[in-house]
Amino acid sequence: MTQTLTKPLLQMKHEDVEAEGNISTVIQFVLLGFSSLPNLQGILSAVFSIIYMIILIGNSLIILITRLDPTLQKPMYFFLANFSSLEIFYVSVTVPRILFNIWTQDRNISVVACAVQMCFFLMLGTDECFLLAVMSYDRYVAICNPLHYPLVMNQRKCTQLAAGSWLSGIPIQIGQTCWIFSMHFCNSNKIDHFFCDIPPILKLACGGTLVHELSVYVVVMVVAALPFMLVLTSYSKIIATILRLPTAKGRAKAFSTCSSHLLVVVLFYGSGTITYLRPKSMHSPGTDKLLSLFYTIVAPMFNPLIYSLRNKDVIAALRKLILQK
Repeated sequence: MTQTLTKPLLQMKHEDVEAEGNISTVIQFVLLGFSSLPNLQGILSAVFSIIYMIILIGNSLIILITRLDPTLQKPMYFFLANFSSLEIFYVSVTVPRILFNIWTQDRNISVVACAVQMCFFLMLGTDECFLLAVMSYDRYVAICNPLHYPLVMNQRKCTQLAAGSWLSGIPIQIGQTCWIFSMHFCNSNKIDHFFCDIPPILKLACGGTLVHELSVYVVVMVVAALPFMLVLTSYSKIIATILRLPTAKGRAKAFSTCSSHLLVVVLFYGSGTITYLRPKSMHSPGTDKLLSLFYTIVAPMFNPLIYSLRNKDVIAALRKLILQK
């Protein structure tokens, strides 16, 4: 009787140890990326290379002219230069890895490298959320309190706001990345995405991920929804102030100074919020990749064009730089 009870117990214990062994064997992932499109690898390589160069050149030009042109030595352009720098780092977390995978067809990535990529991507994304909120506050002060603008947005205040935006994402996203990668992965080691992002990583986890999903929602509410509410508050007051201006010319001029920023905010927050606030059951590889492409690559490509083509000061500074060369 004792022997018959002992055998199943020993067998169950052996299976548990074996299962634990299987869980711990995941030491690297496979980024599937665009491997389902084998005939388009060359075209994808060319497209991503061109987009990456456009982003690097466009944002570098904005940084250069805001440093060199005396007419752009204003808080608005100081924050724009910070935003352009942030965009270069943000895109460089994902695009070089995409190109590497396409060129070498080596899609393996270690768990540590995957965690590092996710951490930097989330940190820079958080920084961008807070910096967009700071830029909207700058426009609010400039339009709603123009007489106090030089006093409120002084050099020290601008530096503090920019530094706060850059540093805000570090503790939050390091904590979230450690929390996510503390899970065991046993379903598969294949990530059906072109970079290490939260939704596809959660799909590989063993057991339930409800607690981790809830933690993601909480973090998104803090780092994205809260800054977005600040942006909405700023722009509601800006629009109310613009509508009270006596002349149509004055209203057009005031709105032109913030329309570019508002368009960038809609592009970034719209696609990012849809990606991270959807429940796990609504995620599909195709939709996730499309949305991620939009806010990780397409939006950063258009941002320099939006800010330059819709801003007369930036266009004038670019012309001056080109003529000097």
